[in-house]
Amino acid sequence: MDKNLLDILACPLCKSTLIYNQDLQELLCKADGLAFPIKDGIPVMLEDEARELSYDEIDALKK
Repeated sequence: MDKNLLDILACPLCKSTLIYNQDLQELLCKADGLAFPIKDGIPVMLEDEARELSYDEIDALKK
């Protein structure tokens, strides 16, 4: 994932900063508890395509 692209991307719902999870190829929104997938190198920033983060995942992001 291009760092310049990461710098300008924000959560489409709350506009907060996203966290890149390279292993899962997802962009995580800590505020909304959502993970947006990256498919073929392209972030899919649609709420319908996002998955909800588990409590453990949200807790890990707070550390």
